[in-house]
Parts: sequence; C-alpha cells; structure tokens
Amino acid sequence: MSVSIAVLVLAVASDPAGGGEWSAFRGGAAQRGVADGALADELALRWRYESGGAIVSSPVVADGKVFVGSDDKHVHAVDLSTGEGIWKFATEDMIEAPPLVAEGTVFVGSSDFFVYALDADDGALRWKRETGDKILGAAAWLPARDERPARIVVGSYDTRLYCLDAQSGEVAWTYQTENFVNGTPAVSDGRVVFGGCDAALHVVSSESGEALARIEMGRDCHIAGSAALAGRRALFGHYGNAFACVDVESGKALWSYDGGRHAFFSSPAVTDDLVVFGGRDKKLHCARLADGEPLWTFATRRKVDGSPVVCGDKVVFGSGDGRLYLLRLADGTEVWSYDIGRSIFSSPAVAGGVVITASLDGALYAFGPAEEAAEKER
Repeated sequence: MSVSIAVLVLAVASDPAGGGEWSAFRGGAAQRGVADGALADELALRWRYESGGAIVSSPVVADGKVFVGSDDKHVHAVDLSTGEGIWKFATEDMIEAPPLVAEGTVFVGSSDFFVYALDADDGALRWKRETGDKILGAAAWLPARDERPARIVVGSYDTRLYCLDAQSGEVAWTYQTENFVNGTPAVSDGRVVFGGCDAALHVVSSESGEALARIEMGRDCHIAGSAALAGRRALFGHYGNAFACVDVESGKALWSYDGGRHAFFSSPAVTDDLVVFGGRDKKLHCARLADGEPLWTFATRRKVDGSPVVCGDKVVFGSGDGRLYLLRLADGTEVWSYDIGRSIFSSPAVAGGVVITASLDGALYAFGPAEEAAEKER
C-alpha cells in the first residue's frame, strides 16, 4: 500500500437536524452507524408503508418524518408515528441513494443524474443540479463556517465528487477520480474521506477540494461502500475480499480483516472499541477496533450488503435472506428477528428506540418496543 500527498470526528454536530434523530445515512457525517439510546429485546411492527417500487435506498428520520427513495422514481416522506404518506416527489429514474436532511431541506441523488434539494415539509423543489451520471450514495453535510455558507458533498458515477452550495446548488468545487464514486463520503476534521471503484481511498480538503492523500488499496480492491471515521482511522470493506483499517494522515495500513473468498460491500458500525460489518459470505462480523481481531460472526442465509446499526447493547441489520435481525453486541447472539420475506439491502435507521427499514418488496417498515404495542392493544 502507498500514499501520495498533494497539497474526519464531525466538525460541528453529527446530526444536522438535531434532537437525536437519524437525519443522515449512518447517523452522521463520520458515518459511524451508532444510534443514541437503547433497543428493546423484542420489537413489534408498528406500520408498513407501500412505496410502489423496490427499495434499496436507506431511510432517514427528521422532525417526525421518514424519508426514503424508491425504484418507483420518487422520494417519499412518511409520518413516523402513523406510517401515513405525507408527500412524494417524482424524479426521472429510480432512487437508490439515501436522503440527507439538514436545515429543513431533503438532499437526495437520483439515477437520473440529478441531485435534488426539496422542502422537508411539503416536498417542493428548491433546486436541482445535474451531474454526468447516476448517483447511488448519500450526500454529506458541511456546516457553514466563517464566511462560507453550508454545503453538501456527494459522489457520482461520472467519477467526480461534487461540493454544492446547500442553498443554491451552485458548484463550489469538484474532485476527479478514476472510476465510479458509489458510496457516501465521510466528513471529519476538515477532511472528506471516500472510496471509489478506482481501488483507492481518497482524502480531500472539505474547504477547497484539494487532494490531501490517495491511499491505493491494490488491484481489484474496489471500494463500493462507505468508510467510517474514528479519529485518524478510516474503516471500510472492499472487493479485494478484505475489510481494512487505515490511517488517513500517514496512509499506513493499520490492519486488515480477511474475508476469504468474499467481498465486503456493507458499511461498518464503529463504537469506541468495536467495528461491526456485513459480508457477502452471508455473515455479520464483529472485530476489535484496535487491531482487527475477530470477535464473533453471525450467519444468515444470504449476503449482508446492508449496513448494521449499533444502539446501546445491541446491533440491528437486514440480510438478503429477507430477515431483520437484532443481536447482542457483546457476543453476537440473536435476540429477535422478523421475516419480511424479500431481500433487505437497505440499511436501517434507528431513532427514539424505533427501527425503520425497507425491502425489495417495495415497503417501508417501522418496529417499536413490543411492550408498547401490547399496551396500545389493551
């Protein structure tokens, strides 16, 4: 592994909308996939919302609403309490990218090549910006700083990372890579960190778009998922059948977790001492953050491309086998599961003890504590 130098911990707050919500993919700009609070040992279905198309996009939650994209070419806003549709906005192609909600605006990319900014209350279009190809990853938030207004950064299959003014959609800067940008960029300490299908981890100045480092992962080690940041460490899986931890300042590989014959597409959940990630070997993996030492695995029946979320002493994730799983974080034992019946490649959102997930069956699901559901039925 090498690094060439040319000339992320979140800058302000991990949740643009505030209030302990899940307003960004993986819960915040550092992409760590950890939710506040705790989850009950047994969950019950609160509601089910039909989108009209398969859902690969991951939901986010802000101001009592759930937002998600669908293959029906719409962005959907759903009431968190009831599951009733509030509004939907049409684009020209399917939406696999997760939304981002910040300062009353929903930012989302579509396979029609556009990034959209929508009013979170009514779905009205505020602006749209065209890129050169489809957008599959979420945008990340750059809070206003000094005289510079708030911005978003988002990758496109046109091989570029775009930094856009959050109010107008005007391009502040672009950064060129050598292949598709598939995942969501992570932001911390003035850096934007993201992988690409050019088999490199890119480190870019969040202010200027100037390259700070390019960390080569090796031939065929395409990075399709999103990296998580823990201080100077970036953690991510790749198609070279390994999960990696690298130092973004030195470019040094700190450790590598062997996937055998299987790649890692899932983005990790990272706590103070653990990292949890899905694999195409049909397992959820847990390793020690300090050195990558394997701690436990949990087997499902299909690949785990969606990303897990850690909440308190548990981890929740979906599998291609159609089940939503809740495990004990300490040892990977199953606490609860729910059979949706169709593959889950979406990553869950967790807010206020409620889990929201989506499936290829075209539906959005919300699960809350089973005890609360039982009390309402009495």
